[in-house]
Amino acid sequence: MKRRATSVLGVWCLFLLVSTCAAYAASEDTASDSTGSFLEDPFSAPAGESNAGQGIRDPLEPYNRFMFAVNDKLYYYVLKPAARGYRYVVPEAARKRIKLFFANLETPVRFANCLLQAKFTDAGVELMRFVINTTGGCLGFFDPALFCWELGRTDEDTGQTLGAYGIGHGLYIVWPFFGPSSIRDTVGMAGDFFLDPFGYADIGIAARAGIMTFQAVNTTSLRIGEYEDFKAGALDPYTSLRHAYAQYRAVQVRQ
Repeated sequence: MKRRATSVLGVWCLFLLVSTCAAYAASEDTASDSTGSFLEDPFSAPAGESNAGQGIRDPLEPYNRFMFAVNDKLYYYVLKPAARGYRYVVPEAARKRIKLFFANLETPVRFANCLLQAKFTDAGVELMRFVINTTGGCLGFFDPALFCWELGRTDEDTGQTLGAYGIGHGLYIVWPFFGPSSIRDTVGMAGDFFLDPFGYADIGIAARAGIMTFQAVNTTSLRIGEYEDFKAGALDPYTSLRHAYAQYRAVQVRQ
């Protein structure tokens, strides 16, 4: 399993290397329009990123727009119909319990990143939540830590940890299925995989893909309509999503 995970990480690193080279080539082509941009550190936090959230670089825009369109079609023709059928069969209360169960399984990721950011109080809260919800909450299907002890879940991941260390996004990337990301957050995604004990479970790729698909369908069933409303209010959904992603991640890093 570790060998398979290492292979996946290797493919990601290769893609990141190719993406970075393409970005530098694009920067050289446009040097006359953006003086000095080629000499900037691609991983430094852009000025104004923490305020406007629009400083993320997008030299791969043609590819990103294509992948945005692919993901858009996948949502409307695959994910949304599956989520609507699933919602018709499974009651909302059960779907919320399932979402809590998966969130409880991801506790080690949040706990480790709280420690890496020296947020020791939050790390303690995550540890207490895991113990309480795994035992008194029936393996995490319920959240007595919140409703009885007012211990709220933190929202930390490896991408945020890298941002807290001053590492900027690098380049904006839209991944198939996973959606908007960046070089920094893609590396963070790989880090989250290795921090998650579930990633070491020897259940096979097909089973893991099935679980991930089920989780995506369950989550989407609770949020049908949000993406449609977002697109309806945007003149250019691609640009709006890129800005919204950068703003959202900037707020998460600051918190």
